[in-house]
Amino acid sequence: MTISMKTKYALKALTVLAETRDRQALQIAELASSENIPKKFLEAILLTLRNQGILASKKGPGGGYSLAVAPASLTIGSIVRAFEGDFAPVPCLADTAPAKCTECSDMRTCGTRLVMADVKNAVSSVLDRTTLADMIERSGIERQKSLKLLDYAI
Repeated sequence: MTISMKTKYALKALTVLAETRDRQALQIAELASSENIPKKFLEAILLTLRNQGILASKKGPGGGYSLAVAPASLTIGSIVRAFEGDFAPVPCLADTAPAKCTECSDMRTCGTRLVMADVKNAVSSVLDRTTLADMIERSGIERQKSLKLLDYAI
């Protein structure tokens, strides 16, 4: 599974919004500039997140976008699904409109389907138990580790 640029940019934007949660709402232009995301592309991303109930928006002076939910209650799975849909490594495992693979004679006993179901469940489990807050914390820990590395090169 490879996530799209929309999903990657959504995660970047949500990280900034989570880290600046105590401030006023952020305007699209400010967020696009600080994260080097094309403004028009970011507008579509933020609109999707607003429509999913993940973001709130306010018009006028002091307006912009802010998180509508706490970072600790926002799963990475919900963000990924907002842009990618359900993760199904084979068509017969799709949550919406599953389709039998043309090469499969019996979905119930298909070895490929059984293994890919395990893959789907493992990926979904990680995405659904990891929150935006967890992702930010993990990134911060790794950033701190990298700052403590000593370079003895001459």
